[in-house]
Amino acid sequence: MAIEVETKDCTQLGDAELAEMADLCADGPSRFEVGVLSKAAEAWVLVTLAREAGRLKGFSFSTLERIGGTPSVIVGLASIKRTSKRETVLRAIVNDQLRRAVLAFPDEDVLVGTRFATVSGYEAFKTLVDIVPRPDYLATGEERAWGRRLAKRFGINASRYDERSFVVRGDNNYPEVLDHETLKPEKLDPGYAEFFTQVDDGRGDALIAFGWATADDLLKLT
Repeated sequence: MAIEVETKDCTQLGDAELAEMADLCADGPSRFEVGVLSKAAEAWVLVTLAREAGRLKGFSFSTLERIGGTPSVIVGLASIKRTSKRETVLRAIVNDQLRRAVLAFPDEDVLVGTRFATVSGYEAFKTLVDIVPRPDYLATGEERAWGRRLAKRFGINASRYDERSFVVRGDNNYPEVLDHETLKPEKLDPGYAEFFTQVDDGRGDALIAFGWATADDLLKLT
């Protein structure tokens, strides 16, 4: 069955959909309940839902906005169900968000920023360029500034964020990240795993990461 993707305003989310999302999270590490998901719906503008045969397989809260004039896709809480098609679901959600970005910001490169709890999250960045942090690369001052901007956008107190490691210190709860577990960890650059040596799972730490979708690549999605 094909993956069906729908993106809509968070204000259009109903109780039944929030319950579906909570059920999906209950099968993963986050175990977010309806209360947390309701707050996410209030905090974000858009929600993308991916279904197969009518069953929810993944979702993502996000916004399209300009940060300091830069076109951006900011991804908040998101979760992909652990099925054999999880990579297809993730790709479908990301592509739909990027298609909307090219409509909102035609002929412009777009920054995509989010948080990861594990290295598997980097699979969402497969089509992006100039990813930060990335292996064998020292982030520039401007890129570290982007990390601070994103931390602020996520409502993270500056005292909890390390701009050199891009790590957010947790508050003993599962972080509101893009939650995904890859089926093919061997296909991810092993260097990415190094960024998670400072991530304390038990404390709920997360890594802020971002990359760029070029105007030429975005045009191919239209």
